[in-house]
Amino acid sequence: MNKKALEGIKVLDLSQHVSGPYCTKLLAALGAEVIKIEKPRQGDMARNMGPFLNDKPNPETSALFLYMNTGKQGITLNLEKRAGVDLLKAMMKDSDVLVENFQPSVISNLGLCYENLKEINPGLIMVSITDFGQTGPYRNFKGSRLMGYALSGYMYINGDPDREPLAGGGEQPAYQGGLHAFTGTMAALISRQTTGQGQHVDVSTMECMASIHQFTLNRYVYSGKIQKRVGNRYMWSHPITIYPCKDGHVSISASTDDQTEMLLTLMEMPHLLDDPRFQTGFHRLIHAEEFDELVRPWFLQKTRKEIIESCQEWRVPAAYVNDVADLLEDEQSKARDFWVELDHPETGTLPYAGPPFKMSETPARYHRAPLLGEHNEKVYMDWLGLSRDELERLKEEGII
Repeated sequence: MNKKALEGIKVLDLSQHVSGPYCTKLLAALGAEVIKIEKPRQGDMARNMGPFLNDKPNPETSALFLYMNTGKQGITLNLEKRAGVDLLKAMMKDSDVLVENFQPSVISNLGLCYENLKEINPGLIMVSITDFGQTGPYRNFKGSRLMGYALSGYMYINGDPDREPLAGGGEQPAYQGGLHAFTGTMAALISRQTTGQGQHVDVSTMECMASIHQFTLNRYVYSGKIQKRVGNRYMWSHPITIYPCKDGHVSISASTDDQTEMLLTLMEMPHLLDDPRFQTGFHRLIHAEEFDELVRPWFLQKTRKEIIESCQEWRVPAAYVNDVADLLEDEQSKARDFWVELDHPETGTLPYAGPPFKMSETPARYHRAPLLGEHNEKVYMDWLGLSRDELERLKEEGII
């Protein structure tokens, strides 16, 4: 079996919910030994968030928790007790990375700020993911998914032009925070190979969202123009949009006049190009409502498959608008073995999204998420060398 890319790297995961766990999930997929640290009895807040298997609330069957924590070992530790903090510090002496997504004041109050931790382990890489970063006037503010979309400016450009700004789907700000934290962690590990020193990786999810604007920021800086919402259309040409059809929706991206000519020819409507309103992409955009009214009936008479296959034959960019059920059956994902079957003692075998990258020599792998405190004995006894009697005492005192 091939060696794993991050084999030998030890990661302590103090984070909850999405941002930090997604970062450590990716590290685990690359072979790092990730220790998920949770509160005794309570666990990660994600354990209490549905959906649950068969709609029966169970902290071991939260779909969110099971997805976010694949590949990790799980222990419990009470950081509200001094003995718990001391155990964490003992683990830090032999760790490479610590990932957390608490409010900055929480870490400071626990005595776990980076300045203290680097005294314990100068090579430790501490990764902190917060809504607004470790500095600045927003430092101690609590954020949310909607705030991430709103304050980053991303909500303003999303939605229909005649409607209010629209949030994106899901926890994209948190996922972006986790993804950028993963990138920062990898860079810090490479830097440490040269310097021998760890560092503090400070990630702001608001800044992560602001950084993925396309050219909206540059346009404003260059011209003073603020991009408006355009819905499912593109601001410079048409038809680049989504059309309803017999069994769902398709995305059409005829971005050049040649592609539009091909599209209208396969639809047996090339005469539309003789209309001055539709002769160029920009003209079609100005008159998009009239253009769509004329072509929409053709789409409504066809299935998605018929439309996509016709467009492929005529070299017109087009795609299915997949829902999740479609995605699970997508032939491209299946051909690349993207979906991974993982067996869990509480849920049985279910499909999970696999690592979003392929590595030829050190392939990434997932295994199931841990039960609450499942690896207490392995970590505390094998790693820290505690005796069984000491372990029992720590349980009785509510420390683990």
